[in-house]
Amino acid sequence: MTTQTETTHAGDFIISEANGNRSRDNATLKSGQDLQAGAVIGKITSGGKWVAYDPSASDDSQTNLGILLSAVDASGGDTACVVIARDAEVNADQLVYKDVSPAPVPATAAIRLAAVGIIVR
Repeated sequence: MTTQTETTHAGDFIISEANGNRSRDNATLKSGQDLQAGAVIGKITSGGKWVAYDPSASDDSQTNLGILLSAVDASGGDTACVVIARDAEVNADQLVYKDVSPAPVPATAAIRLAAVGIIVR
């Protein structure tokens, strides 16, 4: 029998968000990334593109954090995406973090997300 694995779906991590599309922003995911829905991402200060959140970035280039609404493959070039950027509640168990060393601390990311009104439950 074939085993099937269900991946994350667009917006599955959202518990609630602001009316209309106030919680969402159109954005650009920087080239070279292939991220799942629910990936915690950071906005690069220069250029305004988004990348997978890396807490070890020493230059604090990722000023604001957000969460990728749906899976985006930008491995072939910069790609348009939608980001939960403010005023939302999200499920901590469904957020995805970049595999880096040191590993992102969900509590630290939650504090930075709260700064833009995204509450991690």
